[in-house]
This record gives sequence, C-alpha cells and structure tokens, in this order.
Amino acid sequence: MRETFHIEVLGPEADEVQTRISVRVGSLETAQERALRLFARARVPQRSGEPAQAVRVIDGAGREVFFRSRFDAAD
Repeated sequence: MRETFHIEVLGPEADEVQTRISVRVGSLETAQERALRLFARARVPQRSGEPAQAVRVIDGAGREVFFRSRFDAAD
C-alpha cells in the first residue's frame, strides 16, 4: 500500500525550509532514499544561497520519521 511522505530540505536558519516535496511511495525506506538523493543535490554549491543543512521526512500524520543533517551525511 502506498503512503504519502513529505520531504523537506532545510537551510541554515532554524526551520528554514528550502524545498518541500510530497511523494507517494510503498515504504519509508523508499522515501528515505529519495530524501537522501534530494539532499545530495541540494548540498552541491550554488551560485546563490546557502547549501542545505539537513533533510527530514514527515509521514502523512505529520510525524517526523527520518532526519539527516550535513554532519550525519558522512556516516
């Protein structure tokens, strides 16, 4: 069964959402993989703006079910 997850890429300021997308996938693991790919692209240096600092996945009920910061990315 497919479930809706919201992926948010966060900027350097507290609760600054740079990008927010909704995905409909079959599992949390698939949403996490998608979030990490989006985070990797957002971390690439840009001409303007700060690079992304973190990414989080929120389930349909509004609970944060996954979080990864730039400091965790090396793991």
